[in-house]
Amino acid sequence: MNILLTGASGFIAQSLIPRLLSQGHQLFALTQSKNACARLYGKQVECFTSLDDYWQLANRPNIDALINLAGAGIADQRWSESRKAELLNSRINTTKNLIEFIAALDCTPEVLLSASAIGFYGSHFEDEPLDENANPQQGFTHDLCNSWEVEALQAEEHGVRVCLLRTGIVLGKGGALAKMRLPFSMGLGGRVGSGKQWMSWIHIEDEVRAIEFLLENKNAKGAFNLTAPNAVQNIEFTRLYAKSLGRPAIFPLPEIIPKLMLGEGAELLLEGQRVYPRKLLEIGFQFQLGELEEAFSAL
Repeated sequence: MNILLTGASGFIAQSLIPRLLSQGHQLFALTQSKNACARLYGKQVECFTSLDDYWQLANRPNIDALINLAGAGIADQRWSESRKAELLNSRINTTKNLIEFIAALDCTPEVLLSASAIGFYGSHFEDEPLDENANPQQGFTHDLCNSWEVEALQAEEHGVRVCLLRTGIVLGKGGALAKMRLPFSMGLGGRVGSGKQWMSWIHIEDEVRAIEFLLENKNAKGAFNLTAPNAVQNIEFTRLYAKSLGRPAIFPLPEIIPKLMLGEGAELLLEGQRVYPRKLLEIGFQFQLGELEEAFSAL
């Protein structure tokens, strides 16, 4: 397949792109930095800083699939009003540009895989698992993900199959664990707040395999929860992470600290949702690292 991918320098893409290259796909990457993209992937990937670059190719190939992973990091900064606007615009504008790009192509792509997040469901404190049909709680994370998904679904009007990737906390050598590693490796980690909030996670290997699975499965469409089947509460998550590093988890993080650091964005750490990947399992996907302790061990 000829695949156009956005967010090529991101955490998930850095594992996904080598996987797709190993399967023989030809990749075209939309990125903010062509130099960074070239450092990561060399000449194996054609790197663009604008979709206009595609139209400048002398012998431009037809695009068979698009994978949209672009978006500013949701927990990278405190949620001011301007930051929330940036989080929204970085997702909506890129997706809108992709829809316009699809409309201008002579040959319609087969599929668009577009990132979303389990934030779609908002904050849930109940223990009941949330599948793709669960009712969301209103709030910024739901509004953000819902607007993102609505924009991506416009591709269906052009005959494109659309899969929405509602991804949980991705465990890998980077991402969320990179921010946790130093205090936990020093034995200073512990539960956040009450520790009762649910954490829905997925190992980076299963994340990449699930994306590839949805790319190739022509019957897959709509929203999919990309989380392992076994969500855990924060107190268990932090205990097992500390255990994987050979450290205790005895220093709880008071609620006031995330609130001072992230403002409204502290809900990402203090609240949660117990998400279940019903649709992914129903169409035959099998998790290789579905238990948290083995996922940590595999890192």
